[in-house]
Amino acid sequence: MNRRIVIVTAVHAPAARHLPEAYASLCAQELPPGWEWQWVIREDGTTDEVAPHLPAADTRVVFRQGRPGGPGVARTLALAHAQGEYVKVLDADDRLAPGALARDLAALEADPALGWATSRTLDLLPDGSTVAFPGDPAEGPIERGTVLALWKANDFRAPVHPASLFVRRDLLTALGGWMALPASEDTGLLLALDAVSRGWFSATVGLYYRKWDGQVTGHPSHVDPVERAARMAVVEARARALTSFHWTYPTPT
Repeated sequence: MNRRIVIVTAVHAPAARHLPEAYASLCAQELPPGWEWQWVIREDGTTDEVAPHLPAADTRVVFRQGRPGGPGVARTLALAHAQGEYVKVLDADDRLAPGALARDLAALEADPALGWATSRTLDLLPDGSTVAFPGDPAEGPIERGTVLALWKANDFRAPVHPASLFVRRDLLTALGGWMALPASEDTGLLLALDAVSRGWFSATVGLYYRKWDGQVTGHPSHVDPVERAARMAVVEARARALTSFHWTYPTPT
């Protein structure tokens, strides 16, 4: 039986029209022999607007719906319908770059002490042009606590993009999945992972992060200073608490 990478996607109705491009980028991925992927899509809501954009004939694709709770809740609930030892995030409006899955997989398969991986990300603008994400680290391992320190020193901007996360499923489950926040839920997961395990950064582009008028992070509420301060406080408190417990992945033998 093949080993499996689970691609988890949360979607709300306005972003559904971008799903065919996300699917095409997934189909273009090449994996080593003995590996396959499963795409689990969960709508944050129960509309009739998402299903028409899905590849109905592909048995590797699983679609579920549920009451709205935000992208973090949708992704975490998607895990109930996923079977695989690795989980890759792919937002509904983003696209994987060629070779992204194989590079993430190779990094973690080569070193059992790595719990997660991220990759270089480019903003994809409406005109099709791309803009580099500033401050990328050098390719290689990311030591525990590095992301938290740089995030705190740079106005809560992480040095790697949480939308490109690739993580061991058992570690993701142990941390409770994504944080129950209206936004920054993926940053919260990234900092929790950083608190307990070493990661990996691939300097090769792995993700195209779409910028468009309908994206949730473009809404004024996302940058409301009161809510933002509360989100950042909770995210930081969780990461520091995990660090103080001295729990590490993998567990020392």
